[in-house]
Amino acid sequence: MLRFMSAGESHGEAMVAILEGMPAGMKIELNKINQELARRQQGYGRGQRMKIERDTARILSGIKGKTTLGSPIALMVGNKDFKINELPAIFAPRPGHADLAGAVKYGFSDIRCVLERASARETAVRVAAGAVCKMFLGEFNMRIESKIVSIAGETEQKQIRKKIDEARKRKDTLGGIFEVIVRNVPPGLGTYVHYDRRLDAKLAASLMSIPGIKAVEFGMGFALAGEFGSSVHDEIFYLKNKGFYRKTNNAGGLEGGMSNGEPIIARCAMKPITTLANPLSSVDIRTKKKRLATVQRADICAVEAAGVIAEAMAAMVICEVFMEKFGADSMISIKRAFREYAGHYKK
Repeated sequence: MLRFMSAGESHGEAMVAILEGMPAGMKIELNKINQELARRQQGYGRGQRMKIERDTARILSGIKGKTTLGSPIALMVGNKDFKINELPAIFAPRPGHADLAGAVKYGFSDIRCVLERASARETAVRVAAGAVCKMFLGEFNMRIESKIVSIAGETEQKQIRKKIDEARKRKDTLGGIFEVIVRNVPPGLGTYVHYDRRLDAKLAASLMSIPGIKAVEFGMGFALAGEFGSSVHDEIFYLKNKGFYRKTNNAGGLEGGMSNGEPIIARCAMKPITTLANPLSSVDIRTKKKRLATVQRADICAVEAAGVIAEAMAAMVICEVFMEKFGADSMISIKRAFREYAGHYKK
């Protein structure tokens, strides 16, 4: 069973990830992890912190001589903006953020105790751990990519930049839609047997866990609800040496809680960033009197970065269900089991 955990606060000393359940004998390239971290920091509309942090990972355990040991892998990404004990207390929660609910839940009088952990800064180590999973999937010719579909309704790059510039001038923020594609996924990952083991459910939960994501759809998604079944279900064909295949992929590569051999396609809707330079109305949690919400340093738009994070989350889920089916002890045994299965489903 693959398990991922993270620790750390936005302005703490570092973010730490533990990835447990990776097999022994897999080659790890640190530069590939750092490349993914760099991708997460890119995108038009990012905030000032991206100019401060230059994220790189340190491997603390689970790897010897660039090869996994089968023991938990610990990764650390340092925070150059380490000043958690110097920052002032915060009392005006931001609408749309975890601030108010978190303060009520845990009994904090200082909202900073919430936002330091609720911050999307935590996703840096998700990307680091996801990069390890991407390397594993690459051993089986699977690859994951993402792209922006639209930002604030705009689809053309020139218009997107114009919209982000407008939001910056207004001291406002923007959200958007991005797409994640997982290619060369073998059929039969996941299962229809139990609700919590369905691949679409696992992927949806994983993608929805990304800060700011408010909706996820697979394939045609919501559009399927407005069509006749005869016009949208992907017809099945067969060719010797290729096996079963489809000419369309309206299901997004998922049927009955399992991969069906077609690319897995997910689209995620991200709400506008909740921290506004021109803040909305809020309430001081001490006095209960009206005041403007807290203003923190933040992005104008982070849809492109969210796509990179979604790639990492999808990689961890696909990695988990792949090893659930083919084993997780060593790369040698996993590859042997996969070769046998691949020969079977292509007959």
